[in-house]
Amino acid sequence: MIKRIIEKTIASRLRAFPAVALLGPRQVGKTTLARTFSSTYFDLELEEERLKLDIQWDELTRSKELIVLDEAQNFPELFPRLRSAIDQERNRMGRFLILGSVSPGLMKEVSEFLTGRLAICELSPFSILELRQGQEEALWLRGGYPDGGVRKKENFPVWQTNYLDLLAMRDLPAWGLAARPQVTKRFFQMLAIAHGTIWNASQIGKSLGITYHTVNSYLDYLDQAYLIRKLQPYFINIKKRFVKSPKIYFRDSGLHHSLLKISRWEELLVQPWVGNSWEGWVVEQILIFLNMEGLQYNGPYYLRTNDGYEIDLIFTLASTTFAVEVKLTTSPGKADMERLQKASALIGKPMKILISRTIHPAHSGEFVSTNLRGFLLYLQGRMGS
Repeated sequence: MIKRIIEKTIASRLRAFPAVALLGPRQVGKTTLARTFSSTYFDLELEEERLKLDIQWDELTRSKELIVLDEAQNFPELFPRLRSAIDQERNRMGRFLILGSVSPGLMKEVSEFLTGRLAICELSPFSILELRQGQEEALWLRGGYPDGGVRKKENFPVWQTNYLDLLAMRDLPAWGLAARPQVTKRFFQMLAIAHGTIWNASQIGKSLGITYHTVNSYLDYLDQAYLIRKLQPYFINIKKRFVKSPKIYFRDSGLHHSLLKISRWEELLVQPWVGNSWEGWVVEQILIFLNMEGLQYNGPYYLRTNDGYEIDLIFTLASTTFAVEVKLTTSPGKADMERLQKASALIGKPMKILISRTIHPAHSGEFVSTNLRGFLLYLQGRMGS
């Protein structure tokens, strides 16, 4: 089994909180990871498992074993019992590991009953640092889902197509999405085309024959299901006019590419949108790293002005603001650095990071030019990870 970066974060949170919620999309490996922490496991999608937990509840809560509760959104009556058990022995840590694919119902129960008693960790598809060097291109092409092709390339893109079909037909309606499955599938296609662009709800709504309010509500569900990343704009109080709508990305590049019928590396490289694909993948890999390391940061944001200044990713970590520009090139030039220098001046004096496919990294003062793996290792070094 591939070791996950988030393991140490989960272990740390279990030492500090009575309960930890491990959230993330379906089929990302939550169950496999959780069972490395404890063999006391209940799959709450199954009625017989819910009955077994109910019968054994008093005995289990008196024991010293970590209790793993999978698909907790299917058993809402569990949450008041969890709160009661925790409050009876508030100083006992590491008692419950709660797994769930995020839905509005699950987050409502968590916020209502377990606020202050629980830490939340987010498990994402594989990070570049979790795979051996040389797998970067495969990870970008096929995405990071464990069964989606990163380990068995023949699974891609059939696995992704089936995954999205099941989400549209079963999971998203069960979580409250009002769209018919056929509409959801069309929505997926439109989002794939819009990947890496400024969100235009009116345009998408017109294509689907629905209002922009409805389109925005659909997008919120996909955001909560960890399918879509809405990158919010960075606002600063100066005279320049800024774009104020979010940018949208598919969180997993394999899902994005499967929707656009890309199955081979050679096909990807000749697409007119390949730069947007690369940008979205790099941005998501950085955010996966920050979340799985359990780092507290402000952001993420992007910046774009109406006269052409742009920064692909802005976040603040340990009092340092990072302005990240992503370029799909192996040889970043002086002009790329100068554009980043001018854009970053709008937000003060951040660390300026130019990420490309270079094999010749450079670091000078507040400027770093490197590849994705190099930047993540640079962050690890700064944080002492």
